[in-house]
Amino acid sequence: MSVVIVAPGQGSQTPGFLEPWLAEPAIAAHLGELAEASGVDLAAHGTTSDADTIRDTAVAQPLIVAASLLSLRAVLGDSSARAGRLAGIAGHSVGELAAAAGAGILSEADAMRLVALRGRAMASAAAEVKTGMSAVIGADEGELLGMLAALGLEPANFNGGGQIVVAGELPALERLKETPPPGARVIPLQVAGAFHTRFMAPAVETLREAAADVAVSDPTTTIWTNRDGSTVGSGAAYLDLIVGQVASPVRWDLTMEAFAAAGITGIVELAPAGALVGLAKRGLKGLPTVAVKTPDDLPAAQALIDGAA
Repeated sequence: MSVVIVAPGQGSQTPGFLEPWLAEPAIAAHLGELAEASGVDLAAHGTTSDADTIRDTAVAQPLIVAASLLSLRAVLGDSSARAGRLAGIAGHSVGELAAAAGAGILSEADAMRLVALRGRAMASAAAEVKTGMSAVIGADEGELLGMLAALGLEPANFNGGGQIVVAGELPALERLKETPPPGARVIPLQVAGAFHTRFMAPAVETLREAAADVAVSDPTTTIWTNRDGSTVGSGAAYLDLIVGQVASPVRWDLTMEAFAAAGITGIVELAPAGALVGLAKRGLKGLPTVAVKTPDDLPAAQALIDGAA
């Protein structure tokens, strides 16, 4: 077995999803540390805040990264041997910051400080123009890209399995929904802006300034980038890619292709899990996966990793 851990991106959060995790005192204490670093009340947002509150980019991003970090520690436990069995780690969009901490590129505290800033900066950029995102499923890629160019829209996430998320101004997204590509479905997403497009350029500069002051180490395990699915051996280069990715497309399709090329035989998705396992079921058919949604999923995740020995 050759198992990779993946960290999800924005949109994977649901109201109350952290509640079962916080029943464990050690995990609750860990979340408190992450909350202090981020300056966000993660316990409240993960247990009692409603869907609209946690949809806010400035809340959602640190909440998701914190959930991934606390579930990663729980999956690995006290076993350095288990961590050593992993084939590597990757994150989708904001999940790349969780992956960076998991690979030792950033400290958890710095990852949380950066993700809190990233969330605020992207929310601010999104407020400048009314924009949004829609998932397009089942379209011919070339035909879709031609339609997007004509509408002034951009591809934001190439997710694999026939799904491409597009983004731009709301009237143009509505026109795409009214006249979709042949055989395709267009599903509006509940997000606050056109992430991973030119509309996020102001956030890139804000994050770049902050990243310049962060201590960075080279990864201790294999890590794949959303830029093109390649592995990155330099921590500084990986952080630079994370910064630029705010305004450029997420190529999760290429990341999954890289998993296949590397002989990956299993995927464990960190909390709040589900989205990336779903993409793997379409893009990497037959691959064993575990979605770590609650502590009840930890034994299955550990068994999959331990089977990689």
